[in-house]
Amino acid sequence: MEIFLIKGLIIGFSIAAPVGPIGILCIQRTINYGRKSGLFTGFGAATADGLYGAVAAFGLTIISNFLVGQQFWFRLIGGLFLLYLGIRTFVSKPKEKTKKDNHKSLFSDYFSTIFLTLTNPMTILSFVAIFAGLGLGSIKGDTSSALFMTIGVFIGSAIWWLILSGGVSLLKTKFNTSSLKIVNKISGIILVTFAILSFLSIFK
Repeated sequence: MEIFLIKGLIIGFSIAAPVGPIGILCIQRTINYGRKSGLFTGFGAATADGLYGAVAAFGLTIISNFLVGQQFWFRLIGGLFLLYLGIRTFVSKPKEKTKKDNHKSLFSDYFSTIFLTLTNPMTILSFVAIFAGLGLGSIKGDTSSALFMTIGVFIGSAIWWLILSGGVSLLKTKFNTSSLKIVNKISGIILVTFAILSFLSIFK
């Protein structure tokens, strides 16, 4: 079973590592609100990755077909949420004494990221493609192997977010109020760009 756990670790890490909107959110929240905020943001993504990994590992075709079939709505809702986050990030003012007041909660960081990740149907397609490419389709009838694979995906994804939030946290001391403002502006623009790309993908 250990081999499936290790394979899951590798898959989870490789899915999480490319910098996308979640990565930008993790970096921005870590810089503005601290390492815990970035870590909970990442753990939200890891949870969603684990759920999608379970769909692929257990061969839940009905669920995966539903997710793919509802791409229009998922991309629209996900794009709108990204747009909201991008605008809010862009206009936020990272003043030291109001920094905590602007931050809702770690649970908000966690669940908002789960929602954002789950509204991207391409994630499940990525998992299905990787599982097929690695010849892992045979585990769909093996509950134990699929479970270990799912756990591995979550842990692998979580490791990446732990590394990213930890690394950014170490660099946090180099940011003053002016540089934090620049980070928010850049992060906001990138998130809005991802939102626009999500809208455009609807018409492909």
